[in-house]
Amino acid sequence: MAGVRAAIRYAKAVLSLATDQKAEESVNNDMKQIATAIAESKDLNNMLQSPVIKSSAKKEVLSEVFKNMNTITSNLVDTLITNKRLPLLAHVAASYTRLFDESKGTQVAQVTTAVPLTDELKVKVLAKVKELTGKDVEVESIIDESILGGFILRVGDIQYNASVANKLNKLKREFTLN
Repeated sequence: MAGVRAAIRYAKAVLSLATDQKAEESVNNDMKQIATAIAESKDLNNMLQSPVIKSSAKKEVLSEVFKNMNTITSNLVDTLITNKRLPLLAHVAASYTRLFDESKGTQVAQVTTAVPLTDELKVKVLAKVKELTGKDVEVESIIDESILGGFILRVGDIQYNASVANKLNKLKREFTLN
């Protein structure tokens, strides 16, 4: 938990610096790229978490993987290395993106469905979430066949579960209680 709090502090500092230098959009693109790469690459994540691999080797790998990083992002990586906090990079990147979206009045709505969302349904979801939150929303679509059907909508701390799997579980609990 302390690591997550530290990641938020780093993200706030980087956002403040990027805003002062009018580079917040560029840094946000870097952070999205970093968060996605670490989430999708188990090897990259393991390398960042490893206490055995030297910091200089980690820095080389990061500069090779993310060649066109903004100077602010590059300085963040250097600071994390200096402070022996490089394993927090994925958390810092995710926190930065969330803080950036909040500062722009945008929120990310995660919609989990069993099948890919159609454009028509995506528009309906955007309209409904904007109506509920009053903010501009980006839809992040997640496909999870285990929910069987329906959808799960997450916006910030709010979750609405209208999945078939959830309804079946509720029925199962009702029958076992009676």
